[in-house]
Amino acid sequence: MTCKLFFQALTKFVTGLLLVGLLLFLPAGTFAYWQAWLFIGILFGPMFIAGIVLMIRQPELLRKRLDAKEQQPEQKWVVALSGLMFIAVFVVAGLSRRFCWYMLPDWAVFVATVVFLAAYALYAEVMRENVWLSRTIEVQENQQVVSTGLYGIVRHPMYSATLVLFLSMPLVLNSVFSFILMLFYVPIIVKRIRNEEQVLERELNGYAEYKQRVRYRLIPFIW
Repeated sequence: MTCKLFFQALTKFVTGLLLVGLLLFLPAGTFAYWQAWLFIGILFGPMFIAGIVLMIRQPELLRKRLDAKEQQPEQKWVVALSGLMFIAVFVVAGLSRRFCWYMLPDWAVFVATVVFLAAYALYAEVMRENVWLSRTIEVQENQQVVSTGLYGIVRHPMYSATLVLFLSMPLVLNSVFSFILMLFYVPIIVKRIRNEEQVLERELNGYAEYKQRVRYRLIPFIW
């Protein structure tokens, strides 16, 4: 662990925290938005803990994830579109709080919170199983196909966990309209997976055979 890595991680963490807070509370026009505070807690709390664990146990993995930049030209617009979608989701959630657009009952918010945390735990398990997990589409030096555990059920369990995480976010924030916006993430992630599989099949030894053994990409028995 180095001071440079620590401050780099801390800067990104604080920047993300402030940005999400700004996008939620400014449109809401109030800090009395308990669902937003709940969301910030369940998003950034586990993220902070995971960052500390990676910094102590796998600093190189943390450094790689902090410095990751998408190299595939086809994916750059996907990343940009995803960023715009998240901005819209948070802003609309804040506006929903301000104008009371189709507010959900509290029990629905709490159920969505449980689903979100379960998906977060699933994401952590994926990171434990796959040491080559990357934020970008790439094949790393000495990378091997991971085919056990969750990877024996679907080929992209990271995206499965991410999909559940993202779809539960608007419900935690008590925004039906934000949930509708987040549905646009589905075609985005499908596009990303198709491109990623082309790269992996071309550059990663054994991936074509793995695709034959594990049929489903994202959701068992569906796709």
